[in-house]
Amino acid sequence: MALWRLAIAGFCFVGTYEAWSKPQYWVYFTFQTGFVLGIVMLWAGAATLLKGIQPPAWLKGCVTLYAIVTALVAFLLMPPDNPAYVPQVIGIMTNTMLHKIAPIMAVIDFLLFDPHRRFRWHYMFSWLLYFPLYLAFVLIRAALWPNSGPAAGGSPYPYEFINLNTLGWQGFAMSCGKLALAFVVLSFVVWVFDRALPRKALLG
Repeated sequence: MALWRLAIAGFCFVGTYEAWSKPQYWVYFTFQTGFVLGIVMLWAGAATLLKGIQPPAWLKGCVTLYAIVTALVAFLLMPPDNPAYVPQVIGIMTNTMLHKIAPIMAVIDFLLFDPHRRFRWHYMFSWLLYFPLYLAFVLIRAALWPNSGPAAGGSPYPYEFINLNTLGWQGFAMSCGKLALAFVVLSFVVWVFDRALPRKALLG
């Protein structure tokens, strides 16, 4: 279990390493949430090895929710990565590590290795606070530095489905509303799984 969690952390840190030389990459939702997932999994892995204090249930649930969001966005909304442009480590594209492998492993970790029935009902809503903060960050950054990238042509919007320049305010609001609804549904699903699974971890 400890090695599994440390492996997740490793995939997250390798997947985000480009951002240290290209700071504009930190505007990506997946880089932000992936790096936090890496820190939480490093904590969880170390705590498992040393019999220490595990990350709080609220935090573990939060990173699990955003791992699911990351994986769904990668599989459903993003175009396939081009290996000619995406760095590879041990033969695996770093984007694949960050967007698919680490999130899937994190969900498995939640289902099999975490104790359950720890989430309070209001966690479903407090987990969602990051989403409007992220959107505000993107909009403020775009207003202050309109040609800062990371998208093609210097666009400051990391994803087309939140690109205010192309969508306009009405389209932007509709897109964000759909995303918010999806976040609410996924948050509820994570909470329900926690309530439905046995209190004691299935493995470990």
